[in-house]
Amino acid sequence: MQFQLNTDANIQGDDRLAEVAESTVASALGHLTSRLSRIEVHLADVNGAKGGADDIRCTIEARPEGMQPQTVSHHDATVEAALRGGARKLRSLLDSEFGKLGRR
Repeated sequence: MQFQLNTDANIQGDDRLAEVAESTVASALGHLTSRLSRIEVHLADVNGAKGGADDIRCTIEARPEGMQPQTVSHHDATVEAALRGGARKLRSLLDSEFGKLGRR
């Protein structure tokens, strides 16, 4: 599985953040990672320097093999919290989508 992290100009996307993002998403998805060819994480500070609650947006796009890309978005106060929330939403979405395939 390929992993790519993208950040806006307000969030510094260094190697440490990339490692944290990849481990957070991979641990949340668990066994589902083997069914994915690629994960893209986009982090943005929607308010810029102004600050505020829930101003970090985490958008995660997963590319399941043989399926259309699946995307979720989560807003939270910190980068880590936004990553965890987005990863939980993605796991729920993928469990649902793979479950639908299993019923066919």
